Amino acid sequence: MRTRSDLKAFMKQRKMGLNDFIQRLATNSYACKHPEVQSILNLSPPQDAELMNANPSPPPSPSQQINLGPSSNPSAKPSDFHFLKVIGKGSFGKVLLARHRTDDQFYAVKVLQKKAILKKKEEKHIMSERNVLLKNVKHPFLVGLHYSFQTADKLYFVLDYINGGELFYHLQRERCFLEPRARFYSAEIASALGYLHSLNIVYRDLKPENILLDSQGHIILTDFGLCKENIEPNGTTSTFCGTPEYLAPEVLHKQPYDRTVDWWCLGAVLYEMLYGLPPFYSRNTAEMYDNILNKPLQLKPNISNAARHLLEGLLQKDRTKRLGCTEDFIEIKNHIFFSPINWDELNAKKITPPFNPNVTGPNDLRHFDPEFTDEPVPSSIGCSPDSALVTASIKEAAEAFVGFSYAPSMDSYL
Repeated sequence: MRTRSDLKAFMKQRKMGLNDFIQRLATNSYACKHPEVQSILNLSPPQDAELMNANPSPPPSPSQQINLGPSSNPSAKPSDFHFLKVIGKGSFGKVLLARHRTDDQFYAVKVLQKKAILKKKEEKHIMSERNVLLKNVKHPFLVGLHYSFQTADKLYFVLDYINGGELFYHLQRERCFLEPRARFYSAEIASALGYLHSLNIVYRDLKPENILLDSQGHIILTDFGLCKENIEPNGTTSTFCGTPEYLAPEVLHKQPYDRTVDWWCLGAVLYEMLYGLPPFYSRNTAEMYDNILNKPLQLKPNISNAARHLLEGLLQKDRTKRLGCTEDFIEIKNHIFFSPINWDELNAKKITPPFNPNVTGPNDLRHFDPEFTDEPVPSSIGCSPDSALVTASIKEAAEAFVGFSYAPSMDSYL
């Protein structure tokens, strides 16, 4: 049983980005002596340009700038919104609850600082997130993008507002879930992952913090910044990224990996829902990495044989033997653990969720961390900088995100 101080340390570590985590790990003399940690820190040059760089470089040259075509929504601007509360924070900006001044609809608006993105050479991840969001409009368990736009110094994602709370928040309050509830959540998560895989997208960052509950209690996956596009059924990638507790063995080994990395993460999340901790967790990160790579999976006897069999299949260290390696989502869907699930009814949201967040309306923020909601809304969020203050670096930042703005066609929602 974890103590209160253990829990606090665990939650603080979980909120750190992998880039910040690696930099902190690199300064820990004890951790650096561990051979697995030394191997991870001694990263060879990545085969694609996504690896987070601990030594920021100057902004990209014009040849590296991203151009996805002309803006589809040139009229959108920050002053269209009344920004009400901070509901989330990340490396490059904040997520705010906002009400549109014209239609009075509530949205979650993700506001990102271009200079911060360019400083860490993360524009490729941001544009990848935007690309994946464009493809999500037809799936019930993926957060939807209404449109995106930009000012000289900021990017804006106008997203569905989901206020049932992070799965992580509910899991920390309740410690663990009963098996039927864990089955329901993992089925909706698996459905979302299967849909992304059908679009040749690998999610790569499944964790309870990226899994939200909507106002009825259904799962909504969010945060697509680490998604990898264009991974064919047998395709692989090799970028070292993810969240420490959920890194699959092949990622830690810096081997090429495929879409089965998402099924490992599903296994880790299901394990955490049933037991209250990730499967190979240790406060000592070097020990945790060694556990992931070498320690056999240990399952206590308080779960069903079906759940045990599923966890053993998903948390198989050899990805070529992992459940899902041959027929992907079909193998997960057909597993005996999910035999009580009618998948057509699940995807139609006809199955009543096992837990109702009981929110009273959009202004009900009870399931958001007060660390965010107590923070004042920055006055700069809802306005563009004065033209006299637009520096050369900001202009360069603006050019790096040409084509970011987006408005869906009307038939996207049909």
